[in-house]
Amino acid sequence: MRLSRYFLPVLKENPAEAQIVSHRLMLRAGMIKQQAAGIYSWLPLGFRVLKRIEQIVHEEQVRAGHIPLLMPTLQSADLWRESGRYDDYGQEMLRIKDRQDRDLLYGPTNEEMITDIFRSHISSYKDLPLTLYHIQWKFRDEMRPRFGVMRGREFLMKDGYNFDLTREDALHAYNRHLVSYLRTYERMGLQAIPMRADSGPIGGENTHEFLVLADTGESEVFYDSAVTDIRLGARDIDYDDKAQCQAVMEEFTARYARTDETHDEAVFNQIPEERRRSARGIEVGQIFYFGTKYSEAMGANVVTPDGSRVPVEMGSHGIGVSRLLGAIIEASHDDKGIIWPEGVTPFPCGIVNLKQGDAGTDAACDSLYKALVKAGLEPLYDDRDERAGAKFATMDLIGLPWRITVGPRGLANGVVELTSRRTGISEEMTADAAVARVAEIYATV
Repeated sequence: MRLSRYFLPVLKENPAEAQIVSHRLMLRAGMIKQQAAGIYSWLPLGFRVLKRIEQIVHEEQVRAGHIPLLMPTLQSADLWRESGRYDDYGQEMLRIKDRQDRDLLYGPTNEEMITDIFRSHISSYKDLPLTLYHIQWKFRDEMRPRFGVMRGREFLMKDGYNFDLTREDALHAYNRHLVSYLRTYERMGLQAIPMRADSGPIGGENTHEFLVLADTGESEVFYDSAVTDIRLGARDIDYDDKAQCQAVMEEFTARYARTDETHDEAVFNQIPEERRRSARGIEVGQIFYFGTKYSEAMGANVVTPDGSRVPVEMGSHGIGVSRLLGAIIEASHDDKGIIWPEGVTPFPCGIVNLKQGDAGTDAACDSLYKALVKAGLEPLYDDRDERAGAKFATMDLIGLPWRITVGPRGLANGVVELTSRRTGISEEMTADAAVARVAEIYATV
């Protein structure tokens, strides 16, 4: 993509309405535009990152054996009346009527609808276990939407739902989701700590939130610092292996880590004082096991091997896809702008032409551009007739992990400059070597 042909409405000044870093940088980098309180248009750069995050979520869900589908944003109120949640959910639910005076709602979550889909098509234990998920826009009418995409009213969310015959199977689904979420976040360059949490309006007896530590987090959290030393890494996980998934669950949840709703000061004080931590955290996902809460209320039953009928065991599991952009920026930025991890960057690298219009630098940049595209790495080529300082400032603001700078002096010596956005370290090398280095970096992402 050539920047002269791209839509990138960057701002030079900090927007007055932005209270936290991620909101400020997303507005300045031309990623979003507010349309109403807590509702945003996703401009091209922001949309590219959103789709990369969505793709990672899809890949890790499929790897865990979960099946994608797509449910609508609008739901019938009758389903929620069956479960008993229509009146209980509160004012966050946007309730509307169609022209036939039928009660509808803009879905804040999908437990009722997915249970209705299940009961319409599944009646035997032979079709279990089953986990269905989708990535869809949700709406919750927050009283005070703020912090940009971190606490908006409309947001993109992955929500998945498991259906199992027994409690043991359902708890394995819970563990399987925990493992898949850990891998998902690590691929995005994040450490998201699973913390014991409150189930809220979803209900259920088992739930963990995944929180990214950040000063601007909405939740107060308490944890044993030893939890920050654990990584899933490149382990080969068999998602059908109950013992292996249980072992990962125990490894990542054995240490104390809780949100303020479930914090127990007496238990916390048993941790060695030097490891006790309190901080702020950004919630980026949550998993729930709630048993037969919805299946009993809505008649989602299956025939067992002995011929009896029982309600299925269920759980729900969510990842805040759009919220993750804000969380990543909060965790990865400096005073110049965003620093995207390679896994979610909108473009793998940027090309900066220091002397636009010069035949030599123009030709070298065009050659670099074609070589990177051929390697499957579409760059963002700043071919504008701007000062070098302005081009560097734009690249730093939008946070591409790597920049290749091409100028007449370097070309005279047969080299270009490859710069890491995270470290600021630059190396001179041939153009072919720069392409090979960038390709090598992304081959492992």
